[in-house]
Amino acid sequence: MSETPVAEMSFEQAIAELERVVTQLDSGSVELEASIALYERGAKLKEHCEAKLNAAEEKVAKLTLSADSAAVGTTPLDAE
Repeated sequence: MSETPVAEMSFEQAIAELERVVTQLDSGSVELEASIALYERGAKLKEHCEAKLNAAEEKVAKLTLSADSAAVGTTPLDAE
């Protein structure tokens, strides 16, 4: 398990660590206390990844709106 704070991770780093956490938990060979710590870390990683994905979706939506507006000759503010 990484010691890097979740908030400082890129999406790629967080998803890679989340995959390692899931693999460890799925193995069934982790002691209870370690399993709890892994689960908690996994929950934080999941939330972080979801936030990164939501931010990316918002950017794509804004870019799409801008592109659509440019195609019809309006500005995004005119389209609202």
